[in-house]
Amino acid sequence: MFKKCLLILLPIAMTACAPASKDQYSIQVKGSDTMVNLGQAWAEVYMEKNTEDFIAVTGGGSGTGIASLISGTCDIAMSSRNIKGKEIALANAKGIQPNEITVALDGLVVVVNTANPVSQLTMEQLADIFTGKITNWKEIGGGDETIVILSREVNSGTHVYFKEHVLRRGNAAGTEEFAPTALMLSSSQAIADEVAGNTATIGYYGMGYISDKQKPLAVAQDGQSAYEAPTIENVISGKYPISRPLFVYTNGAPEGLVKKFIDFALSPEGQQIVRETDFVPVNQ
Repeated sequence: MFKKCLLILLPIAMTACAPASKDQYSIQVKGSDTMVNLGQAWAEVYMEKNTEDFIAVTGGGSGTGIASLISGTCDIAMSSRNIKGKEIALANAKGIQPNEITVALDGLVVVVNTANPVSQLTMEQLADIFTGKITNWKEIGGGDETIVILSREVNSGTHVYFKEHVLRRGNAAGTEEFAPTALMLSSSQAIADEVAGNTATIGYYGMGYISDKQKPLAVAQDGQSAYEAPTIENVISGKYPISRPLFVYTNGAPEGLVKKFIDFALSPEGQQIVRETDFVPVNQ
């Protein structure tokens, strides 16, 4: 699997995003931590085939990637959420025209420790847990242990999506927030590591981070609906209720190396990499 080997990708690709390169053979890609392994996998294969080109891919969160695109310090922003109206306005004021391209689909996985007996929850139960209404695992079939809530930090597109679609259940006027006790972690990997080592935890991340060190929960829309596992098939069919598109943003229509790289990501080979990193291809 690409996600298990890409940590050794060229060190320069893991440094902070430098100013967007004016070199026609080099571009900077920055943003969503959910997408960073996917972006690095694309870059690795692309550069093997195009040895004169260099693609630097870094994470930092969707908000960070979009801010970098707006400031002109990266060429492609990866985002697990739609760009916000205020970000578009700021970009336009700086002469940047954000162009949105859907490159993959993802299911957000809710995970617990492998020792936790809880295996399935409804969307309402998840909302009640993450807003702090349910505070002990015994309330939902687990042991007598205080629930430790793990979330991505606020600049994460994954955080925003989970709040809007789980805590607020898609209600645009909703005001629900994460419980004050929730621990805000800087990356999906940090959530995965904490869940693996703490029996009281519950967290969420993109499907690309699924491993046998955590237990993914099956999720139902409500008490009358079937519980669905976070699988590629269930995301494609729409059965799994916490699914989303993944985007890249460019300044206007992509050109030059930016276009070549995105075209590769959307090609059959690039979409096969999407599947191999446990996301869902947009081009079936």
